[in-house]
Order: sequence, then structure tokens, then C-alpha cells
Amino acid sequence: QEQLVESGGGLVQPGGSLRLSCAASGSIFSFNAMGWYRQAPGKQREWIASITSGGSTNYADSVKGRFTISRDNTKNTVYLQMNSLKPEDTAVYLCYGRVSVVAPLYWGQGTQVTVSS
Repeated sequence: QEQLVESGGGLVQPGGSLRLSCAASGSIFSFNAMGWYRQAPGKQREWIASITSGGSTNYADSVKGRFTISRDNTKNTVYLQMNSLKPEDTAVYLCYGRVSVVAPLYWGQGTQVTVSS
């Protein structure tokens, strides 16, 4: 079955950096887009970044200029480099993969990112 496995979350001080990874396993196809959402306690899930198989990227205004999304198409793996982290970046970060516009997204299990001094 299709699964997305995330890693890289943890505790970091304000101004620090983390790199999240999300790799597909058991896949018989390639995702045409992958990306990240995040969800903080008491808040709605927020889309933060996406990347297509062709390398086109989009970012939410809240992370633009600080976060960078990239992918390795041969591995169906997506990365999120997070720099200049702020306490408001604290959330569970969720990876997703999209096969087509008519199919449900595939989701990772979520990884906790905590930014605190």
C-alpha cells in the first residue's frame, strides 16, 4: 500500500533551522505534486508549500523567503528546509502527495516541530 514516511521534526530555538523529509514507500506510481501542510493546536490546518514534478513551487505568505521545498522525483521524496524559525511555526507538519486532481491525497503521519527558547 502507498505510504508517506516523514522525518526531521524536533525542538529548535528561534532563528534555528530544520529540514523535514517525506518519502513514499510501496508506490507503483509517481506523484505529480507533493507538499506540506501544518496544524497548530486550536488552529485550522494551513497549507504552506507545494512542488510539482516539473519543479514549480508555491509557498504560503507566512513562510515565503524562509522555507524551501524541493523533491527528488526518482525517489518520490519531498523535502522542506526551514530557516529563521519562529515560535509561530510550531505545529505538526504533514506531508502529502497528489496522483491526480480527481484522486484523494496521500498523507504522511505528521511530525512535530517545536520552536521555543
